[in-house]
Amino acid sequence: MTDYIGYEALTQAAMRGVVREALRETARNKTAPGEHHFYITFRTKAPGVKMAEHLVERFPDEMTIVIQHQFWDLEIFDGHFEVILKFNGVPQHLSIPFAAMTRFVDPSVNFGLSFERSDKATGQDVVAPAAADEPAHQPEEAKRASGDQGAGTVVNIDAFRRK
Repeated sequence: MTDYIGYEALTQAAMRGVVREALRETARNKTAPGEHHFYITFRTKAPGVKMAEHLVERFPDEMTIVIQHQFWDLEIFDGHFEVILKFNGVPQHLSIPFAAMTRFVDPSVNFGLSFERSDKATGQDVVAPAAADEPAHQPEEAKRASGDQGAGTVVNIDAFRRK
């Protein structure tokens, strides 16, 4: 059966949204609230990752960063975040798309998320939250499969309800 809704992509996007909001809260306060701190693992060669070449050479597949006490200029965008961290005492600017993340852990509250690693990932397989003014988009194949030609279809679900 074909999943025209894309539940897996929606779930992954929702989980990345959790990370985005945790980082937004941290950026607003200029520090992680309470004892919170984050370990974020990401694919260093994923599309959109921007970091010093010597760091990519040192971490050719994945890298884990810690957002706790020593970070600067944390900025959160819809599709990525940017932060300055020190490596061997030298500040480095990182730009990391949420689609590049493979793990997020906040050990202070025993919370963690793992993200699907897709080698075919281009960043476009992650669904970003829709803005309130954006119209919902339904793929043409789904419209044809459901017989929807623009008009709504009403389905009576009374037969499926428990009585």
